[in-house]
Amino acid sequence: MRAFLILEDGTVFTGNSIGAQKEVISEIVFNTSMTGYLEVLTDPSYAGQAVVMTYPLIGNYGVCGEDMESARPWPDAYIVRELSRIPSNFRSEGTLQDFLLKYQIPGIAGIDTRALTKILREKGTMNAMITTDGHFCREEILPRIAAYRTGKVVERVTCAQKYVLKGEGPRVALLDLGAKRNIARALNRRGCQVSVYPALTPAEEILADRPDGIMLSNGPGDPKECTAIIEEIKKLYQSEVPIFAICLGHQLMALANGADTFKMKYGHRGGNHPVRDLTTGRVYISSQNHGYVVDADKMDPSIAVPAFVNVNDGTNEGLSYTGKNIFTVQFHPEACPGPLDSDYLFDRFMKMMEVDR
Repeated sequence: MRAFLILEDGTVFTGNSIGAQKEVISEIVFNTSMTGYLEVLTDPSYAGQAVVMTYPLIGNYGVCGEDMESARPWPDAYIVRELSRIPSNFRSEGTLQDFLLKYQIPGIAGIDTRALTKILREKGTMNAMITTDGHFCREEILPRIAAYRTGKVVERVTCAQKYVLKGEGPRVALLDLGAKRNIARALNRRGCQVSVYPALTPAEEILADRPDGIMLSNGPGDPKECTAIIEEIKKLYQSEVPIFAICLGHQLMALANGADTFKMKYGHRGGNHPVRDLTTGRVYISSQNHGYVVDADKMDPSIAVPAFVNVNDGTNEGLSYTGKNIFTVQFHPEACPGPLDSDYLFDRFMKMMEVDR
Protein backbone atom coordinates (compact mmCIF):
# COMPACT_ATOMS: atom_id res chain seq x y z
CA MET A 1 0.00 0.00 0.00
CA ARG A 2 1.24 3.49 -0.82
CA ALA A 3 2.04 5.83 2.05
CA PHE A 4 2.87 9.53 2.22
CA LEU A 5 5.19 11.53 4.44
CA ILE A 6 4.15 15.19 4.62
CA LEU A 7 6.66 17.54 6.25
CA GLU A 8 5.77 20.69 8.13
CA ASP A 9 7.30 22.76 5.30
CA GLY A 10 4.92 21.15 2.77
CA THR A 11 7.40 18.68 1.23
CA VAL A 12 5.80 15.32 0.37
CA PHE A 13 7.56 11.96 0.01
CA THR A 14 5.73 8.96 -1.47
CA GLY A 15 6.65 5.42 -0.47
CA ASN A 16 5.22 2.16 0.83
CA SER A 17 3.43 1.57 4.10
CA ILE A 18 5.24 -0.59 6.66
CA GLY A 19 4.13 -1.65 10.12
CA ALA A 20 0.67 -0.59 11.23
CA GLN A 21 -1.49 1.19 8.69
CA LYS A 22 -2.55 4.24 10.65
CA GLU A 23 -2.11 7.98 10.45
CA VAL A 24 0.33 9.68 12.80
CA ILE A 25 1.76 13.17 13.39
CA SER A 26 5.09 13.43 15.18
CA GLU A 27 8.41 15.25 15.43
CA ILE A 28 10.74 13.73 12.84
CA VAL A 29 14.42 13.09 13.67
CA PHE A 30 17.20 11.10 12.01
CA ASN A 31 19.63 8.50 13.34
CA THR A 32 22.95 7.78 11.60
CA SER A 33 23.67 4.36 13.16
CA MET A 34 24.57 1.58 10.74
CA THR A 35 23.46 -1.17 13.14
CA GLY A 36 21.35 -1.41 16.27
CA TYR A 37 17.95 -0.57 14.86
CA LEU A 38 16.19 -2.61 17.56
CA GLU A 39 18.06 -0.77 20.32
CA VAL A 40 17.05 2.51 18.65
CA LEU A 41 13.40 1.48 18.47
CA THR A 42 13.33 0.46 22.14
CA ASP A 43 15.20 3.50 23.47
CA PRO A 44 12.62 5.44 25.55
CA SER A 45 14.32 8.72 24.57
CA TYR A 46 12.48 8.48 21.22
CA ALA A 47 9.02 8.77 22.78
CA GLY A 48 7.02 11.40 20.94
CA GLN A 49 9.20 11.26 17.83
CA ALA A 50 9.32 9.56 14.43
CA VAL A 51 12.75 8.13 13.56
CA VAL A 52 14.44 8.20 10.14
CA MET A 53 17.29 5.72 9.70
CA THR A 54 19.94 7.08 7.32
CA TYR A 55 21.50 3.64 6.69
CA PRO A 56 19.78 2.34 3.52
CA LEU A 57 18.91 -1.25 4.56
CA ILE A 58 17.14 -1.87 7.88
CA GLY A 59 15.86 -5.18 9.28
CA ASN A 60 18.42 -7.45 7.60
CA TYR A 61 19.35 -9.30 10.82
CA GLY A 62 15.82 -9.50 12.17
CA VAL A 63 14.67 -8.96 15.75
CA CYS A 64 16.14 -10.49 18.91
CA GLY A 65 14.38 -9.78 22.20
CA GLU A 66 17.66 -9.91 24.10
CA ASP A 67 18.75 -6.71 22.33
CA MET A 68 15.77 -4.62 23.45
CA GLU A 69 16.63 -1.66 25.67
CA SER A 70 13.14 -1.53 27.20
CA ALA A 71 10.02 -3.68 27.24
CA ARG A 72 8.58 -2.10 24.08
CA PRO A 73 9.40 0.28 21.22
CA TRP A 74 8.70 4.01 21.76
CA PRO A 75 8.84 5.98 18.46
CA ASP A 76 5.55 7.16 16.98
CA ALA A 77 6.67 6.05 13.51
CA TYR A 78 9.62 4.53 11.63
CA ILE A 79 11.06 5.71 8.30
CA VAL A 80 13.55 3.71 6.19
CA ARG A 81 14.91 3.51 2.65
CA GLU A 82 14.47 -0.27 2.40
CA LEU A 83 12.96 -2.71 4.89
CA SER A 84 14.39 -6.23 4.71
CA ARG A 85 11.58 -8.77 4.71
CA ILE A 86 13.84 -11.84 4.98
CA PRO A 87 16.31 -11.47 7.87
CA SER A 88 19.48 -13.55 7.96
CA ASN A 89 20.92 -14.08 11.44
CA PHE A 90 21.12 -17.10 13.74
CA ARG A 91 19.79 -14.99 16.64
CA SER A 92 16.76 -13.68 14.75
CA GLU A 93 13.37 -14.35 16.35
CA GLY A 94 11.25 -12.62 13.73
CA THR A 95 11.05 -9.84 11.17
CA LEU A 96 11.10 -6.13 11.84
CA GLN A 97 7.84 -5.80 9.92
CA ASP A 98 6.09 -8.18 12.33
CA PHE A 99 7.66 -6.31 15.28
CA LEU A 100 6.24 -2.99 14.06
CA LEU A 101 2.85 -4.59 13.53
CA LYS A 102 2.85 -6.18 16.99
CA TYR A 103 3.34 -2.80 18.66
CA GLN A 104 1.14 -0.88 16.20
CA ILE A 105 3.91 1.41 14.96
CA PRO A 106 3.29 2.82 11.47
CA GLY A 107 6.06 3.63 9.04
CA ILE A 108 7.09 4.29 5.49
CA ALA A 109 9.75 2.66 3.29
CA GLY A 110 10.96 3.29 -0.24
CA ILE A 111 11.61 7.01 0.12
CA ASP A 112 14.89 8.87 -0.39
CA THR A 113 16.04 9.07 3.23
CA ARG A 114 19.21 10.93 2.20
CA ALA A 115 17.15 13.74 0.68
CA LEU A 116 14.91 13.77 3.76
CA THR A 117 17.92 13.97 6.08
CA LYS A 118 19.38 16.85 4.07
CA ILE A 119 16.13 18.77 4.51
CA LEU A 120 16.22 18.19 8.28
CA ARG A 121 19.88 19.27 8.45
CA GLU A 122 19.28 22.43 6.42
CA LYS A 123 15.92 23.50 7.85
CA GLY A 124 16.12 21.82 11.25
CA THR A 125 14.00 19.19 12.99
CA MET A 126 10.34 19.55 12.06
CA ASN A 127 7.02 17.79 12.48
CA ALA A 128 5.50 15.49 9.87
CA MET A 129 2.53 13.27 9.12
CA ILE A 130 2.54 9.71 7.79
CA THR A 131 -0.70 8.65 6.14
CA THR A 132 -1.99 6.10 3.64
CA ASP A 133 -4.78 8.45 2.57
CA GLY A 134 -3.82 9.62 -0.91
CA HIS A 135 -6.61 12.23 -0.95
CA PHE A 136 -5.09 14.41 1.78
CA CYS A 137 -5.35 18.19 1.49
CA ARG A 138 -2.02 19.81 2.35
CA GLU A 139 -3.55 23.17 3.22
CA GLU A 140 -5.80 21.50 5.80
CA ILE A 141 -3.25 19.22 7.46
CA LEU A 142 -0.21 21.53 7.61
CA PRO A 143 -1.62 23.54 10.55
CA ARG A 144 -2.30 20.26 12.39
CA ILE A 145 1.24 19.11 11.72
CA ALA A 146 2.75 22.40 12.93
CA ALA A 147 0.69 22.29 16.12
CA TYR A 148 2.13 18.96 17.32
CA ARG A 149 4.15 18.99 20.56
CA THR A 150 5.82 16.04 22.28
CA GLY A 151 4.70 17.35 25.70
CA LYS A 152 5.62 15.69 29.00
CA VAL A 153 6.84 12.30 27.84
CA VAL A 154 9.02 11.27 30.80
CA GLU A 155 5.91 10.24 32.73
CA ARG A 156 4.98 7.90 29.84
CA VAL A 157 8.27 6.02 29.75
CA THR A 158 9.34 5.71 33.40
CA CYS A 159 8.81 2.51 35.40
CA ALA A 160 5.53 2.15 37.31
CA GLN A 161 7.15 1.19 40.61
CA LYS A 162 10.52 0.65 42.25
CA TYR A 163 12.39 -2.59 41.50
CA VAL A 164 15.81 -3.96 42.48
CA LEU A 165 18.60 -5.75 40.62
CA LYS A 166 20.47 -7.64 43.35
CA GLY A 167 24.20 -7.25 43.83
CA GLU A 168 26.82 -7.60 46.55
CA GLY A 169 28.60 -4.28 45.97
CA PRO A 170 27.66 -0.60 46.31
CA ARG A 171 23.98 0.27 46.39
CA VAL A 172 23.02 2.55 43.48
CA ALA A 173 19.74 4.43 43.17
CA LEU A 174 18.84 4.79 39.48
CA LEU A 175 16.22 7.46 38.75
CA ASP A 176 14.39 6.14 35.69
CA LEU A 177 13.68 9.12 33.43
CA GLY A 178 13.39 6.73 30.47
CA ALA A 179 16.40 4.56 31.21
CA LYS A 180 17.90 2.16 28.71
CA ARG A 181 18.32 -1.28 30.27
CA ASN A 182 22.07 -1.32 29.77
CA ILE A 183 22.60 1.48 32.30
CA ALA A 184 21.40 -0.78 35.12
CA ARG A 185 23.18 -3.78 33.56
CA ALA A 186 26.50 -1.89 33.37
CA LEU A 187 26.27 -1.17 37.10
CA ASN A 188 25.01 -4.64 37.97
CA ARG A 189 27.90 -6.26 36.06
CA ARG A 190 30.26 -4.31 38.30
CA GLY A 191 28.60 -5.85 41.37
CA CYS A 192 26.27 -2.98 42.24
CA GLN A 193 22.85 -3.53 43.73
CA VAL A 194 20.70 -1.26 41.58
CA SER A 195 17.38 0.08 42.88
CA VAL A 196 15.38 1.64 40.04
CA TYR A 197 12.94 4.42 40.99
CA PRO A 198 10.09 6.03 39.01
CA ALA A 199 10.91 9.50 37.69
CA LEU A 200 8.62 11.35 40.12
CA THR A 201 10.00 9.67 43.27
CA PRO A 202 10.66 12.26 46.02
CA ALA A 203 14.33 12.83 46.82
CA GLU A 204 13.62 12.07 50.48
CA GLU A 205 12.48 8.55 49.59
CA ILE A 206 15.63 7.87 47.56
CA LEU A 207 17.96 9.25 50.25
CA ALA A 208 16.11 7.34 53.00
CA ASP A 209 17.31 4.10 51.36
CA ARG A 210 20.91 5.28 51.99
CA PRO A 211 22.37 4.66 48.51
CA ASP A 212 26.12 4.73 47.98
CA GLY A 213 25.58 6.45 44.65
CA ILE A 214 22.80 7.97 42.55
CA MET A 215 22.39 7.61 38.79
CA LEU A 216 20.18 9.92 36.70
CA SER A 217 19.23 8.26 33.42
CA ASN A 218 18.55 9.33 29.87
CA GLY A 219 15.02 10.15 28.78
CA PRO A 220 12.83 11.92 26.19
CA GLY A 221 11.51 15.41 25.62
CA ASP A 222 12.31 18.99 26.56
CA PRO A 223 14.18 19.03 29.90
CA LYS A 224 12.44 22.27 30.90
CA GLU A 225 9.13 20.38 30.96
CA CYS A 226 10.41 18.33 33.93
CA THR A 227 9.83 21.02 36.55
CA ALA A 228 8.82 18.70 39.41
CA ILE A 229 11.77 16.37 38.77
CA ILE A 230 14.20 19.30 38.71
CA GLU A 231 13.06 20.32 42.20
CA GLU A 232 13.83 16.83 43.51
CA ILE A 233 17.22 16.79 41.78
CA LYS A 234 18.08 20.02 43.62
CA LYS A 235 17.67 18.08 46.87
CA LEU A 236 19.80 15.19 45.58
CA TYR A 237 22.51 17.71 44.65
CA GLN A 238 22.50 19.06 48.21
CA SER A 239 23.19 15.58 49.59
CA GLU A 240 26.77 14.31 49.71
CA VAL A 241 25.96 11.15 47.74
CA PRO A 242 28.05 10.69 44.56
CA ILE A 243 25.99 11.28 41.41
CA PHE A 244 26.52 10.24 37.80
CA ALA A 245 24.03 11.48 35.17
CA ILE A 246 23.52 10.65 31.50
CA CYS A 247 21.76 12.61 28.72
CA LEU A 248 18.45 13.97 30.10
CA GLY A 249 19.80 13.45 33.63
CA HIS A 250 22.80 15.62 32.66
CA GLN A 251 20.48 18.37 31.42
CA LEU A 252 18.23 18.24 34.49
CA MET A 253 21.18 18.46 36.88
CA ALA A 254 22.38 21.55 35.00
CA LEU A 255 18.92 23.15 35.13
CA ALA A 256 18.71 22.38 38.85
CA ASN A 257 21.87 24.44 39.31
CA GLY A 258 20.94 27.56 37.37
CA ALA A 259 22.17 26.70 33.88
CA ASP A 260 20.08 26.80 30.72
CA THR A 261 19.28 24.37 27.90
CA PHE A 262 18.26 25.02 24.31
CA LYS A 263 16.92 23.00 21.40
CA MET A 264 19.47 22.10 18.74
CA LYS A 265 18.84 22.54 15.03
CA TYR A 266 18.67 18.80 14.39
CA GLY A 267 20.32 17.14 17.40
CA HIS A 268 22.80 14.30 17.76
CA ARG A 269 21.48 10.78 17.14
CA GLY A 270 23.75 7.91 16.17
CA GLY A 271 26.79 5.88 17.15
CA ASN A 272 29.57 7.94 15.59
CA HIS A 273 29.79 11.24 17.50
CA PRO A 274 33.31 12.32 18.63
CA VAL A 275 33.67 13.94 22.07
CA ARG A 276 36.82 15.36 23.65
CA ASP A 277 37.71 14.89 27.30
CA LEU A 278 38.86 18.39 28.30
CA THR A 279 41.06 17.04 31.08
CA THR A 280 43.15 14.65 28.97
CA GLY A 281 42.51 15.95 25.46
CA ARG A 282 41.62 12.42 24.37
CA VAL A 283 38.78 11.96 21.85
CA TYR A 284 36.19 9.18 22.19
CA ILE A 285 33.56 8.04 19.71
CA SER A 286 30.19 8.05 21.43
CA SER A 287 26.60 6.92 21.09
CA GLN A 288 24.15 9.83 21.31
CA ASN A 289 20.44 10.58 21.21
CA HIS A 290 19.39 14.10 22.14
CA GLY A 291 17.78 17.18 20.64
CA TYR A 292 18.51 19.56 23.54
CA VAL A 293 21.85 20.64 24.96
CA VAL A 294 23.17 22.45 28.04
CA ASP A 295 24.29 26.04 27.45
CA ALA A 296 27.63 25.75 29.25
CA ASP A 297 28.26 29.50 28.90
CA LYS A 298 25.42 30.10 31.36
CA MET A 299 26.74 27.70 33.99
CA ASP A 300 28.43 29.37 36.98
CA PRO A 301 32.01 27.96 36.98
CA SER A 302 31.97 27.95 40.77
CA ILE A 303 29.23 25.28 40.47
CA ALA A 304 30.38 23.25 37.45
CA VAL A 305 32.88 23.36 34.60
CA PRO A 306 32.79 21.72 31.15
CA ALA A 307 34.31 18.24 31.13
CA PHE A 308 33.58 17.08 27.56
CA VAL A 309 32.91 18.92 24.31
CA ASN A 310 31.57 17.74 20.95
CA VAL A 311 34.37 17.77 18.37
CA ASN A 312 32.02 18.46 15.45
CA ASP A 313 30.05 21.47 16.68
CA GLY A 314 31.59 22.50 20.00
CA THR A 315 28.47 21.89 22.08
CA ASN A 316 28.72 20.76 25.69
CA GLU A 317 29.01 17.01 26.28
CA GLY A 318 29.60 16.87 30.02
CA LEU A 319 30.06 18.77 33.28
CA SER A 320 32.16 18.26 36.40
CA TYR A 321 30.65 19.79 39.54
CA THR A 322 33.02 21.84 41.68
CA GLY A 323 33.52 20.53 45.20
CA LYS A 324 31.03 17.72 44.62
CA ASN A 325 31.29 14.03 43.74
CA ILE A 326 29.10 14.69 40.71
CA PHE A 327 29.83 14.39 37.00
CA THR A 328 27.40 14.29 34.10
CA VAL A 329 27.63 13.49 30.38
CA GLN A 330 25.40 14.19 27.40
CA PHE A 331 26.39 11.04 25.50
CA HIS A 332 25.69 7.37 26.29
CA PRO A 333 28.61 5.48 27.90
CA GLU A 334 26.36 2.39 28.25
CA ALA A 335 26.12 2.30 24.42
CA CYS A 336 23.80 -0.47 23.11
CA PRO A 337 24.36 -0.17 20.28
CA GLY A 338 28.06 0.77 20.62
CA PRO A 339 30.66 2.12 20.57
CA LEU A 340 32.11 1.20 23.96
CA ASP A 341 34.84 3.89 24.12
CA SER A 342 33.40 5.69 27.14
CA ASP A 343 32.37 2.64 29.16
CA TYR A 344 35.20 3.54 31.56
CA LEU A 345 32.99 6.28 33.02
CA PHE A 346 31.10 3.62 34.97
CA ASP A 347 34.42 2.62 36.55
CA ARG A 348 35.01 6.26 37.48
CA PHE A 349 31.62 6.27 39.20
CA MET A 350 32.55 3.07 41.04
CA LYS A 351 35.74 4.71 42.39
CA MET A 352 33.76 7.76 43.52
CA MET A 353 31.45 5.51 45.54
CA GLU A 354 34.37 3.54 47.02
CA VAL A 355 36.07 6.72 48.25
CA ASP A 356 32.83 8.07 49.66
CA ARG A 357 32.10 4.82 51.51
